Amino acid sequence: MTVVAATKYLSVDELEVLAEAGVEVLGENRVQDLEAKQARFGERFRWHFIGHLQSRKAPLVSALCELCHSLESDSAARRLTIPALVEVNLSGEESKSGIEPAGLERFLALCAELGVEVRGLMTMPPLTADPVGSRPYFRRLRELAESLGLRELSMGTSQDYRIAVEEGATYVRVGSVLWR
Repeated sequence: MTVVAATKYLSVDELEVLAEAGVEVLGENRVQDLEAKQARFGERFRWHFIGHLQSRKAPLVSALCELCHSLESDSAARRLTIPALVEVNLSGEESKSGIEPAGLERFLALCAELGVEVRGLMTMPPLTADPVGSRPYFRRLRELAESLGLRELSMGTSQDYRIAVEEGATYVRVGSVLWR
């Protein structure tokens, strides 16, 4: 299991502490912040993109990162050249990005046709006061991945990463829990 330190709310200068602490993988949500942070710290970290991927930003994400956790559109798939995890909207919330489960096989077929290496799936469950409320979403993602022969699962954040690990996460994206 890989811990991805989500750096959305950290400045470029604050990344020095993570480097000194031995953190290896950073996940950034915004391409412009990723660009600034990667320019300063480049090879000191492995870089993952964990935010909403706009197709026009896919080439830059491809140039700066080793993995994208949030592939969910045909247009971004056509422009992404690095391995990816497909974001799945299991909750059906309109405010969440991601492929609906019913469209997942079609999207994976398109990715294969385009030569995009899909390593697994990612999801964001609904916000809940009790982390255990995330369990059914994490379990469903694991079951979907297993049925499709995918091994990587990006699920869990600072609030529910323990449940995600119990359900088979291979990546957890944590931020605030690291610097409380």
